[in-house]
Amino acid sequence: MSSASEGLLNFHLEHYDGPLDLLLDLIRKQQLNIHDIPIAQITAQYLAFMEQAAAMDFELSAEFVYMAATLIHIKSKTLLPRDPELEKIAPEEDPRQELVDRLLEHERFKNAAEMLQQKRMIEEAVWSNPQIQKFVDEVEEPGLQVTLFDLVQTFEKVLERIKARPTYSVDKEEVTVPDMINHLRDMFAAGAKSDRVSATRLFERQRSRRGMICLFLAILELVKRQALALAQSEAFGDIDLKRAGGFDAAFAELSAPTIEEEYR
Repeated sequence: MSSASEGLLNFHLEHYDGPLDLLLDLIRKQQLNIHDIPIAQITAQYLAFMEQAAAMDFELSAEFVYMAATLIHIKSKTLLPRDPELEKIAPEEDPRQELVDRLLEHERFKNAAEMLQQKRMIEEAVWSNPQIQKFVDEVEEPGLQVTLFDLVQTFEKVLERIKARPTYSVDKEEVTVPDMINHLRDMFAAGAKSDRVSATRLFERQRSRRGMICLFLAILELVKRQALALAQSEAFGDIDLKRAGGFDAAFAELSAPTIEEEYR
């Protein structure tokens, strides 16, 4: 192992929730272009990481082993020569593209989770302050406070439940975040403004984990743009989605090209 690789791999192994976390860290630390990953370099560093983990008797999940095989497979495909004439007839997609898409999707989800965690900490600090009562109108009913953190908890519970359902997946599903944004737009545009839809049921209707993650990111985007709002009928009850006051304005500026550009 080179000295450069040793420096890069000087980290705490338990900080990585999965192989995508590790790959993102390697890419970001070296300021590499995620859309043009130097697959030979990243593969070598990833395998060096696994060697270091084995030397430290650190048990890695099967996901790490599978990713190692995936990287080696992608590397081998990039090294194979292509027939120029065949390339003209049937251009081959970059073998790295699927990995790039997975990394970008994972990064968006990770950033969203971190943002919500920070938001929760701020809310807890604010509402635990007894002085906050000075700013509460005594006439106004407080109602139920539903936050994006509550939505994250709902999402995590659904993900946990489907672990026991091995058939809950569809190979090569091509669903995207823009697809889910358009699906939610059509759903709430067709119904009455007072209609509410259970977030749990929406997640459970998805046929794969990828579909659920894309749906979650779509909901975050539309809540941020005030197109949708979160609601709850009773304390600790199910979280519903409903059409918000900014629904029409949000979709007026959220054109299809804009969505595709932000989530390509």
